Amino acid sequence: MSSQVWYVALVLVVVAARFVELAVAQRHLAWARAAGGVEFGARHYPVMVLLHSAFLVGCLVEVPLADRPFLPWLGWPMLAVLVAAHALRWWCITSLGNQWNTRVLVVPGLPLVTRGPYRWLSHPNYVAVVAEIVALPLVHTAWVTALVFTVANAALLVVRIRVENAALATAAG
Repeated sequence: MSSQVWYVALVLVVVAARFVELAVAQRHLAWARAAGGVEFGARHYPVMVLLHSAFLVGCLVEVPLADRPFLPWLGWPMLAVLVAAHALRWWCITSLGNQWNTRVLVVPGLPLVTRGPYRWLSHPNYVAVVAEIVALPLVHTAWVTALVFTVANAALLVVRIRVENAALATAAG
């Protein structure tokens, strides 16, 4: 079986993981709203969904279109980074529990989470996202996708982290 077929399978596994995360987020959204949760930054959410969806499409399109090879010296380490990024993301999700979401939500009266990776970093999930956006395309040398979406995601994260920090300050305050 060709490396491109395996790569498509890998991207589809990541897509499936996104759908699982979205299902978890929907469940947590319902819980947060029932508990009086307030959403912040809703305007940038569709942009984030579009960017992440286009990223996954980019991974699938660039490899066959540009005939990108699998280079073991790059692909295997990037696969390890991808696996580590997913492990970090799920550590974030389990550490936040019902407070984890793909949206920025604040439930009044809940304390700031300081367990798991949040002991050391304010936004560890975004570390996982950045690592994934670099690593997944580079598993199969899709460097244009890695570059374009790393830059686009950096711009989005400037907005997202600003919104999230403002929401957390409001909750604390």
